[in-house]
Amino acid sequence: MINVTKTYLPNKEKYQKYVDEIYENGWLTNYGPLTQRLEKRLAEYLGVKNIVLVSNGTSALEIAYRTLELKGVVITTPFSFVATTSSLVMNQLSPVFADIDKNTFNLDPKNIEKLITKNTSAILPVHVFGNSCKVEEIDEIADKYNLKLIYDAAHAFDVEYKGNSVLNYGDISTLSFHATKLFHTIEGGALIINNDKLAQKARYLINFGIKNQEEIPYLGTNAKMNEFEAAMGLCILDDIEQIKQKRKMVLDTYKRELRGLVQFQEKNKNATENYSYCPVVFKNEGQLLKVQKALNEQKIFPRRYFYPSLDTLEYIEPKQEMKISRDISKRILCLPIYVDFEKDVQKQVIDIFKENL
Repeated sequence: MINVTKTYLPNKEKYQKYVDEIYENGWLTNYGPLTQRLEKRLAEYLGVKNIVLVSNGTSALEIAYRTLELKGVVITTPFSFVATTSSLVMNQLSPVFADIDKNTFNLDPKNIEKLITKNTSAILPVHVFGNSCKVEEIDEIADKYNLKLIYDAAHAFDVEYKGNSVLNYGDISTLSFHATKLFHTIEGGALIINNDKLAQKARYLINFGIKNQEEIPYLGTNAKMNEFEAAMGLCILDDIEQIKQKRKMVLDTYKRELRGLVQFQEKNKNATENYSYCPVVFKNEGQLLKVQKALNEQKIFPRRYFYPSLDTLEYIEPKQEMKISRDISKRILCLPIYVDFEKDVQKQVIDIFKENL
């Protein structure tokens, strides 16, 4: 069975050495030495000032909302994984959607300003499939209206914009390190925060709001990364350049062989790529379903990322209709891409496209 992705596992002996270290010092969680080491290495690798490691990407979003003390309405994208929206609702925030650009799949900045009201507290864009948003335009809008700005960068590990990490834009950027991601820690995530005081506040919030043994200044939760997860991250980080290069080869083959048959995502020309996903858009949903069925019959399972469009969720109030997002969501399919994706299987995927389109 071929799924849309396959978790990358590092050298077992290397991971075992870290496990042995955990057993030796008996420090399993609560900001242990491996977690501290991973934070330092990631900050250096990504080119960011402060990184706060957490238990998962959804927790990263929720801690970001609490760190910035968001209230009321947050303008966000309808084209994302459901956690972008559900995390807002779970934290008593109201998502208001701005439609996307039909080519980049990112929130279109020109749709933001008309939605801003006195109840708006923040903007939450997503770097969809690792494609950098128009960060300068969005930052300018946030500054103009004194709004907080959080970038959901779950897909944007190691993406740069004009030579600088895209994670440095906004008040906070959040990452997901789930096992399906380009870089992973089994489960995990992170917040990138340039402001030192906010970074410290986030650290308190992920540890029940505790400052020290005698002070609990915030209402917090438990969102800490453990040492076994940090150990996996240290192993993966050693291999990350190799991982990216092999995924690039797979993606380049898709683009070369499927050119003219499907639409590929338009990339931000001022940003680098991390080769995390291969989304393709069909002319209509019927074509998608036909190709998907043919692939499934060969035990190949691409994923309809992102479907459905989040403005169609039943629990969203008030009801909103994002026409571009709804249209793209019905026609988009993410193809299998991972490090050891066999060439003959990729050829089979490509041949099925050519036979059915």
